[in-house]
Amino acid sequence: MARRGMFEKSNNPMFVKNTFQNTSRSQTLDGHISGYDVDERPMTVNGAVNKTFMLGGVMVASAAVAYMFANPIFMWAGFIGIIALSFIANRDKERSHIWAPLFSVAAGFSAGTASFVYGAVAGGVISQAIIITMSIFFVMLTLYKTGTIQVTEKLRSAITMAVGAIMVVYLVEFVLHMFGVNIPFLHEASPIGIGISLVIIGVASLNLLLDFDNFYKGEEMRAPEYMEWYFGMGLVFTLVWLYLEIIRLVAIFAGND
Repeated sequence: MARRGMFEKSNNPMFVKNTFQNTSRSQTLDGHISGYDVDERPMTVNGAVNKTFMLGGVMVASAAVAYMFANPIFMWAGFIGIIALSFIANRDKERSHIWAPLFSVAAGFSAGTASFVYGAVAGGVISQAIIITMSIFFVMLTLYKTGTIQVTEKLRSAITMAVGAIMVVYLVEFVLHMFGVNIPFLHEASPIGIGISLVIIGVASLNLLLDFDNFYKGEEMRAPEYMEWYFGMGLVFTLVWLYLEIIRLVAIFAGND
């Protein structure tokens, strides 16, 4: 993942500033993109939605495997796979139809492992986390579709900077954890830790707006069809990220009962 891209106009850590422009096409003044084979199909919102459903199915299936056969290998495979495939897909978007399903498998491994770990805290934690995650998804989709919240360049930049900063913290936390060092308050069952988790959940929820906007911007700018897979992968990333933060927070409250 390019650090510079994380803090510029992307919708999540796997997207860089020139996501649309870096697809071997050039945008004309009328809003269309030229410089490609006229027989090549451009992406559509419906196409991106369909690809996202397929990737979601792959993610759920791999999560079920990781949950049923709980093993640290799935945790490592998920974490490393998410980072590596994000990096690869960002530089080889034309093969997103290959990288996106593999990414969904890695994301599923992470979600399944987390479900097993936090599900052991108390019954109902997993179902509660799923319900809250999907509720947030539909609320943010409604806010976007109704125009209640419009994705402006300032909002996109602000959300992107926040997401990038959180990802850097995650990376630092992971490296320090390998040496037995924990970042104070982060993911702790303290008032400050809970407050930090709520902020992260808020940022992840806002990031959904950018994912939705990419679908429509991609169709409007007539981005290549393979971007349907790429943007679908971005939405899967955000949903899994949101789920992981929510199930962690739900488990904290369940453990305090």
